[in-house]
Amino acid sequence: MQRIKVRQRVGSDGILHLEIPTEIHGSEVEVTVTYQLVQPPVMAERSLADFYGICADDPIMIEEMI
Repeated sequence: MQRIKVRQRVGSDGILHLEIPTEIHGSEVEVTVTYQLVQPPVMAERSLADFYGICADDPIMIEEMI
């Protein structure tokens, strides 16, 4: 028995297509599928005010142009 873990995207039609290469040719196999929804990482909503003062310890130096 071989265990394979893959991550695929379900199509807009709700169908999951799997292509799993095997070393077996011309034989029948029994396949068990368990699926789990993958949650995308949560991105915090930030405003411009959240970034105020982030360079206070490392100020940006602007040299005069001659």
